[in-house]
Amino acid sequence: MDLIILAVGAIFVQNILLAQYLGNCPFCGVSKKTGTAVGMGVAVIFVATLASIFTWLAYYRLLVPRGLEYLQTLVFILIIAALVQLVEIFLKKQSRTLYDALGIYLPLITTNCAVMGIALLNIKHGFGFVDMVVYSAASAAGFALAIILFAGVRERLFLAPVPKAMRGTAVALVTAGIMSLAFMGFAGMGK
Repeated sequence: MDLIILAVGAIFVQNILLAQYLGNCPFCGVSKKTGTAVGMGVAVIFVATLASIFTWLAYYRLLVPRGLEYLQTLVFILIIAALVQLVEIFLKKQSRTLYDALGIYLPLITTNCAVMGIALLNIKHGFGFVDMVVYSAASAAGFALAIILFAGVRERLFLAPVPKAMRGTAVALVTAGIMSLAFMGFAGMGK
């Protein structure tokens, strides 16, 4: 039951995009079409979960025993970048269809601060291995949910009679703020 609460909290209450404000660049940049948002969301779920596993293992099995916790950020960046490159190479050779479907979204994840944020939050919260995997996958799923919903709203706004001064980025940011407020409503569910 605790894992379900952790997952629901990571997806809705502490959404990595709308409550933690991590990953806003791809949120605004890749959310103009639902198809691209789905591609980015799936890629983030996969990479964030794998990256969190490897960074957690590196932190607790390599850095902490040697007293090198201060190298955490550097090591995490290297692991995330290497993992993205390895996944890209593997998919290119083994599953060309999936590689083509992810396209540019896979290399873009290297610079997505949500992936790094999830890895750092796992350490900050002191999660055990199972809790870390659940939190990582759920946080990334929350990212995917938010970006897909946002893309759907942006597609509708493209067809709506938006005042000239509010078109483009302005209405996107206002919409993101309203979505953030809506997700904050989930925080009161447990009370």
